[in-house]
Amino acid sequence: MSDARARTDTPVHGTWEPAPAARWEDAFLSGNGHHGALVFGDPNGDRVIVTQHTLVRPNGSETARPPELAAQLPGLQDRLLAGDTTAAEDFTDGRPMQWVQPFHPAFQIRLRRSPGEGHDGYLRSVDFTTGETTAVSVGWSSRVFVSRADEVIVQRVTTKGSRLDIALDHRLPGAPDGLGVGQGALLTPEGALLSLRARYPESDRAYTGVTLAVVTGGTPSLVPPGLRVEGAASVLLLTRVHRHTGEIDAIEEGRALSALLTEAEAEAEAGAEADAETGTEHHYDTLLARHLPLHRTAYERVTLDLAAAPEERALPGSELLKETRSPALLERLFAAGRYHLLSSSGLLPPRLVGLWTGDWNTAWSGAFTTDANLNLQIASAAAAALPEVTEAHAGLIHGQSEHWRDNARAIFGTRGVVAPAHTDGESGHVYHFSREYPLHLWTAGADWLLGPLVEHDETHGTHDPRTAALLAEVAQFYEDFLTRTDDTGHLIVVPSYSPENRPANAGWGTVNAAMDLSAARHALLTAARYHPEHAARWRALAKRLPPHRINDEGALAEWARPGLADTYDHRHLSHLYAVWPLDEINPYDTPALARAAHRALELRGAENDSAHGHLHHALVAARLRDGERVAHALGQVLDGDFFHASLMSAHYPNRDVYNADAAHTLPAVLIESLVQSTPGRLVLLPAQPRAYPQGRLRGIRTRFGAEIDLTWTPDTVTARIRPTRTVRVELRTSTGARPLDLVAGEDHVLTQGTW
Repeated sequence: MSDARARTDTPVHGTWEPAPAARWEDAFLSGNGHHGALVFGDPNGDRVIVTQHTLVRPNGSETARPPELAAQLPGLQDRLLAGDTTAAEDFTDGRPMQWVQPFHPAFQIRLRRSPGEGHDGYLRSVDFTTGETTAVSVGWSSRVFVSRADEVIVQRVTTKGSRLDIALDHRLPGAPDGLGVGQGALLTPEGALLSLRARYPESDRAYTGVTLAVVTGGTPSLVPPGLRVEGAASVLLLTRVHRHTGEIDAIEEGRALSALLTEAEAEAEAGAEADAETGTEHHYDTLLARHLPLHRTAYERVTLDLAAAPEERALPGSELLKETRSPALLERLFAAGRYHLLSSSGLLPPRLVGLWTGDWNTAWSGAFTTDANLNLQIASAAAAALPEVTEAHAGLIHGQSEHWRDNARAIFGTRGVVAPAHTDGESGHVYHFSREYPLHLWTAGADWLLGPLVEHDETHGTHDPRTAALLAEVAQFYEDFLTRTDDTGHLIVVPSYSPENRPANAGWGTVNAAMDLSAARHALLTAARYHPEHAARWRALAKRLPPHRINDEGALAEWARPGLADTYDHRHLSHLYAVWPLDEINPYDTPALARAAHRALELRGAENDSAHGHLHHALVAARLRDGERVAHALGQVLDGDFFHASLMSAHYPNRDVYNADAAHTLPAVLIESLVQSTPGRLVLLPAQPRAYPQGRLRGIRTRFGAEIDLTWTPDTVTARIRPTRTVRVELRTSTGARPLDLVAGEDHVLTQGTW
């Protein structure tokens, strides 16, 4: 390309670069919520790093159990209530901090082309609507996607007769020395079969990857441990990974991959018969066609248009990221965030790194950190019409519910459930804690994690029986746990913990953290809605919880217990749980508490400038109708160089530590700034950033069962509401409030003049 800064034919819903990725962090991403692919797109030495959600390295924690502390609990409660501010530091069984099993990549598919012909005419791109990454140059092309229909990574390479060497290579940064690796290569009638089996050091656990290579118009030969192809027009690669104990039959897995091609061939027979030059293209396109209805339908449900300039929309991602106030940048980051969130959600929801990593030493074990990060990443799932994400989240929760019961019994001696603050996706046991991070004291986790499932039910007008059953167990936990009272008869949450902060004048484990109070109240009242037969008992218990406290600076205190001083410079905003995601505190029903929450937000520092802290701040600010604060928090991320060329994000400024928090949370921030809903309220443009005076947000779902298209300019605002349920809600706009009656199946159009 003569001009690397502009491309006139790029789709709005995608991104592109004029050069291959030099770092794995810049590789374009594809995924189906089970397998992931990081694609470099180098014509002469291409790499596709393969990941899979279940790949976690055994580190001893796979057999870890929660600490048996229930017998010590009454003594701890006595000491804390008597004023011993460091009593919780002894509430442990003496174990050291133990990290969850770390997430890691499987291997890389290496493709070396000879002779190399440079990068003339080069362009690589990713299409968010299809999940495809594409790279082209003179005499070479590569297309890659991860199928949601067939659970396989599909790559088609055209080589124009060049020699191509293909191999599976486990040698990625941080790969352990003791990894036992065996590789195989075999020519079969269906194609060449490559396999890589890796057994973890000192473990009976292993994983096996298999790639079936189908060659069109050339000659394959084995060059162990890989494959050499001479004179081919194209090569089709199908790849899967399994984690297992025992053995996996690679030949049988190859047959299963070949069967996909047989199915594709049968489907292709309805069209023109493939000739020798285009056989793999037919297979590829047929497999892609099976994938698209699942991926494209989900992705296209919601779109954001900020009326960006065409010349800015045409920039490659790495250049657009420098235009930090461009509407085109927010458009693309919104689209990329939904794409990556969908692509990393399926078998499980997104990890700290989504579904992708190129390094075995993944920060914080590449875990699911549940006391903030996971819920922030999936915050847009209901409103942005991605039930696939919520179902993946439900899979994580329900797959671990038995472990949650173990936690409640062992640590607190109660019925019900207690959720962990960290999980590898396998174990839900609480074992990751220390004196500085007494995460085993966190009792709000079950309510926090079940919140997205409740929001999904509200949005769709359903009561999932799985959610209902777990909510009842959360209520049972509080029935058994809330046994202490103060002089006024209010219940006391003791011990209590506000992730991951501590009072300025006390230890980490304390009394009546604001998040714990809100979680207990919300859990009991929500369980009462799902279970009317127990409603009176659980509502009565909720009423006995103490109110929030406003401190001497007029701020909502992080700990309602008098005498506990706030620590303001911290990345977490756990104490504002009542504002977001709950609706316990809002400007309409509880204005005094909303003002106190806003004061707490004003006083909150950014600590280490973590992306999740800034965007959590923005979500709370949006609920409090502070558009300027939303814009400032967004600006900290956009100006802080948080995004790689892949449009996946980092945890810290200057692209430090690959992390999905910013990428996945940003769509939720924009939605909350433009449209908010509860089962009984609709709020339009509550915190619109002034830098984006016009645009259209299409397809947003509300918690009262309606779909909304919102269009705004400096002079007009129009909302088209398509309700699926007949309901009366309160409409809130900049001009005030009024009732809004909606009838199922009848569109309702609001314009600024009718508010």
